[in-house]
Amino acid sequence: MNKNYKLANVGKPNLFRETFPYTDFPKATFDKQKVACEIPENIWITDTTFRDGQQARPPYTPQQILRIYDLLHEIDGGTGLIRQCEFFLYSKRDQEAIKLCRERRYEYPEITGWIRAVADDFKLVSKMGLSETGILTSASDYHIFLKLRKTRAQAMDAYLDIVKTALDSDVIPRCHFEDITRADYKGFVLPFAAELMKLSKEYDKPVKIRLCDTLGFGLPWAQASLPRGVPKLIRGLRQIGVPPEWLEWHGHNDFHKVQVNAAAAWLYGCCAANTAIFGCGERTGNPPLEAMVVEHAQLKGMTKGVNYAAITELAEYAGKELGFEIPRNYPLVGMDFNVTRAGIHADGLLKNEEIYNCFDTNELLNRPVSVAITDKTGAAGIKHWVETMYDIQIPKHDPRIIQIKDRIDAEYAADRVSMISDEEMFAWTREAFSGNLPPLRL
Repeated sequence: MNKNYKLANVGKPNLFRETFPYTDFPKATFDKQKVACEIPENIWITDTTFRDGQQARPPYTPQQILRIYDLLHEIDGGTGLIRQCEFFLYSKRDQEAIKLCRERRYEYPEITGWIRAVADDFKLVSKMGLSETGILTSASDYHIFLKLRKTRAQAMDAYLDIVKTALDSDVIPRCHFEDITRADYKGFVLPFAAELMKLSKEYDKPVKIRLCDTLGFGLPWAQASLPRGVPKLIRGLRQIGVPPEWLEWHGHNDFHKVQVNAAAAWLYGCCAANTAIFGCGERTGNPPLEAMVVEHAQLKGMTKGVNYAAITELAEYAGKELGFEIPRNYPLVGMDFNVTRAGIHADGLLKNEEIYNCFDTNELLNRPVSVAITDKTGAAGIKHWVETMYDIQIPKHDPRIIQIKDRIDAEYAADRVSMISDEEMFAWTREAFSGNLPPLRL
């Protein structure tokens, strides 16, 4: 091992109290070393919906997992954009779900496992016949000393033993550096990673590393200091010879940086970003899969074969069948994502929808732009609603539009606070048009 990456087997944990005082918010610190962007030629998504995503909700049934897996495959469209997904292996329910998904024989997403760094867990990998598994290899002294009750040397030895077991069994190990954003980077992370690269060379097989921002401490900025700076975390691993294809980012949203940190990981040399559908994951959640699909399109361009509109289908399934309560203003899939309420905005939409719509939501996501009817909507918004619902073109000053507007104004003059429902709008429109309406567009 290079002497610069020798394990610092300290006698007591380094908890980085200057950065993580605990009785105060964590500190964002910066240094003069700025990391340059090094985006790999190919970047992709991996998914943890069936692992971390299930730690935030009641478990999915095997049939629900199969349907989600089908939809992930549909979004991917055979491109490899959504390259892998990971599964728990412990229960009969987990194993049945894997069996159902494997019967699909999809190339993407590839099915992988997740285990603790213990021999008994690895037996499950062998039982399920998986070719790759994640292995929990906690990296910070918070976990090594305070949870595992081990020294760094003891933890590393245990981790390396299970990695060797995987390699001996022709299984690709993916080491999950848990809590890397509170870990001693030079004293543990780099020495451990260097040992993994030695094993990879010895066995002539990949050994992957997942950088786990377990409590969402990661910072996306090029001058952010270690251990929180995402660019520097990735750069150091690249400098000791870890290929970008073997690096994967796994974040949490404790400080509202879950997507930007995942994007930063891509930008600074990490090929894989780990996600969960609609950000569902332990505590504050993981990078949202749908957000990273769109982020990929912004960074690399639209990928031929990816079915972006299937994101909407996935959201509809999650709401109807899985009990997801997606906030109305949630980006890309929320009910009000591309809905405007302000009358002046609706007037702009009528002139050209690009003025107030961020992209062609109808073409790309099968989500036509729409207007919510409130006291702020105005005649332009009512006109837009009518023209969206019916095959008609009508001036905003048409008496029938004004009649509907007067009805709405009367509702709010009587102290109404809720928005006008589509059902009410259909009734009032039929009344204003005396039933003489063209066919619905829907």
